[in-house]
Amino acid sequence: MLVNNTENLRIAWLFPSLAGGNYWHPVLCEFSKIFKQTIVYTGNWSGFSSGYEDTFKIQVVGKTSYVPTIQPAQSQEGYGRGFINVSPRIVTLLYQFKPHIIFASGFSLWTLLSVLLKPLGRWRIVILYEGSSPNVDYQDSPIRSWVRRAIVKSVDAFITNTSSGSNYLTKILQAQENQVFSRPYQVPDSQALLKLMKVSQPSDEINLQRPVFLFIGQLIQRKGLEYLLKACVILQSWGYVNYTLMVLGQGPLRDELEVFSKQHNLNIQWIGWVDYGSIGAYFQNADIFVLPTLEDTWGMVVMESMLFGKPVMCSKYAGAAEMIIDGVNGYLFNPKEPEELAKLMSSFIDNPNLIPSMGKESQRLIAQHTPVAAAQFLAEVTERTLQYE
Repeated sequence: MLVNNTENLRIAWLFPSLAGGNYWHPVLCEFSKIFKQTIVYTGNWSGFSSGYEDTFKIQVVGKTSYVPTIQPAQSQEGYGRGFINVSPRIVTLLYQFKPHIIFASGFSLWTLLSVLLKPLGRWRIVILYEGSSPNVDYQDSPIRSWVRRAIVKSVDAFITNTSSGSNYLTKILQAQENQVFSRPYQVPDSQALLKLMKVSQPSDEINLQRPVFLFIGQLIQRKGLEYLLKACVILQSWGYVNYTLMVLGQGPLRDELEVFSKQHNLNIQWIGWVDYGSIGAYFQNADIFVLPTLEDTWGMVVMESMLFGKPVMCSKYAGAAEMIIDGVNGYLFNPKEPEELAKLMSSFIDNPNLIPSMGKESQRLIAQHTPVAAAQFLAEVTERTLQYE
């Protein structure tokens, strides 16, 4: 262990929301084994993942709400724009806890408060910046960019999953390069995805036509499922019907997309919402994973599919596209060009031997990215942060 006296170090994590953040639980569990005095503060908590009950200390602070602002045209297919309204009670709690280091998620209001109160609290601050994307970076907003640059001057370190996130922090926000640590820290754990096996067996498995392409995500415009379905229509026009598309997820576009698929007689299994601890069974049963997103700062589903040894067809607009070596463990594509996507899908149908060979490469590439390794990386950042004058 690199950090001395871990028993006495107090670490606070600030997440305005952890709803849907079950993938964090294995990493927070491992981190809390190193730093026993760790408290995770959040304003939106949906409970522990199965098997991780009480493995880290959680404290719910007030209630988090999202306040949307006027949307520019380009964000209609991307992340919504606005700000997260959080409870100011975090100030009292931080003063009571007296953390040595605060890990703050993004440039939220809690991050701003921790920066403003830093001279009094005398804590160090590490910003977690998941990754870079247009509607998260706000480069077209002079006010937000100015505020973020001001925050950066008072922050001790930054961690990000991607090189594009690192470039944004250093080139745009002018963070010092020696303060920015770029490495995947949001990483999956296969056991967390397989905790609820008794309810996780895919339905109609016997009727699945191989190969099985798997999509997991919200059924919203940003996730790009519409373009994946258009690619399936193109495949059909080329005479390809010997495959299945399995769709896991729920959202406002489901009815519309189901109607479209029925109109074109597409072979799609609509699974709906699945508990996080049950998703692993669907990864196991699929052959290829597809992420046609139009904007994603990271994309945990890419990492999860690699963990289960799947080739990945990944949109170039996902931060996790950096995990794909084109033609080695999958393919990169532009989701707005469905004919390109259809051609790539047909390559798996025509050459089924690609599936196991690319899947093995996915497992090889993801092998170093475990919750234990991520916690160790975070511990190393902690050590370096404490060394800064």
